[in-house]
Amino acid sequence: MSNMFTNAARRHPLRWMTLGALALVLIAGCSEGGGLNSLPEQQSQSNNTGNEAQPESVIPEEEAETGGYIAPLTGLPSDHEVTARPIAVMVNNMGKARPQSGLPHADVIWEVLAEGGITRLVAIFQSDEFTDPIGPIRSIRPYLIELGESYGGVLVHAGGSPDAYAILQGQDKEHLDEITNAGSYFWRESFRKAPHNLYSNVEKIRAGALKKAYASDVPAPVRPFSETGGTAGGGAASKVEISFMLKSYHVSYAYDAATGLYARSINNEPHIDLTTKEQLKAANLVLLGTAHKVLDNVGRLEVDLESGGPAKLIQKGLAVDAEWERGIDGVIRIMKDGSELPLVPGRTFYHVLPNSPDFASHFTLS
Repeated sequence: MSNMFTNAARRHPLRWMTLGALALVLIAGCSEGGGLNSLPEQQSQSNNTGNEAQPESVIPEEEAETGGYIAPLTGLPSDHEVTARPIAVMVNNMGKARPQSGLPHADVIWEVLAEGGITRLVAIFQSDEFTDPIGPIRSIRPYLIELGESYGGVLVHAGGSPDAYAILQGQDKEHLDEITNAGSYFWRESFRKAPHNLYSNVEKIRAGALKKAYASDVPAPVRPFSETGGTAGGGAASKVEISFMLKSYHVSYAYDAATGLYARSINNEPHIDLTTKEQLKAANLVLLGTAHKVLDNVGRLEVDLESGGPAKLIQKGLAVDAEWERGIDGVIRIMKDGSELPLVPGRTFYHVLPNSPDFASHFTLS
């Protein structure tokens, strides 16, 4: 209500100066103890909470600046309603493809093993509006389809395994493939050699999805967020060390209590973005253990994203044991004692680790 009066005063200053003067005369004529309580009931309620006069606006500053909008995949305030369909991009993580571009803008990143002990990143974009390139973009696998679709995402890739193509084409999945159906929405850079030089951006991806008449109103899954997080009483986790399969590939994170973020490194070197030079950072880290099975002599894998299993939720320098479950909605959630653990507002990085020889052998926390 106070904002309405303020806006009206700006439009008609003389009228409101006159009314203001009249109000001062009326207040001066009131008996002692009347004051603001003598104003009409509606205006009094607008300007008071309890018995003390309040500032003109009672809307929290952060909420006023953002309009009260919250990004569904990060829990962070937004200056607009975030309703765009998520985009799930398969990002190359080989040494020749690093540093990549676009990853600091991802709401969520999943790191999962591909062939030969190399990992692939599934980057989920929704809330950030940016023009930076995304990539390098690589091929897709059946379990990567599952991850992308769990966010309702348009799948963006370049090629895929035979099993992945059978799913994409046999089930009419909504995807953009540089090789078979959407080449004009990608480009190749000259500073890297193929296949490590394929890129796109949000504008091109959304244009490709529009051209193919893919649904644009697919909602992102809802997750709980809390400023306090879900790791109270957990063990120390200011330093996180992760190994997937290869001894030559090592991921680590260092927690900064001042920012509440974990900074990511690969082989003890900061994992940076090529375009912005920013080190990748996240508010939440999740480790999940599951069964991995080699399918063929190329080393293609079957990764079980259905059965559930052990997990670690890491936030605010602390970690708790948990379990991961995949619900009927296809979304993987982190559970403890039958309840879903809340994420801290911010970006989340997930790491899908083998259960062999056992889950705990793939990480150390301190």
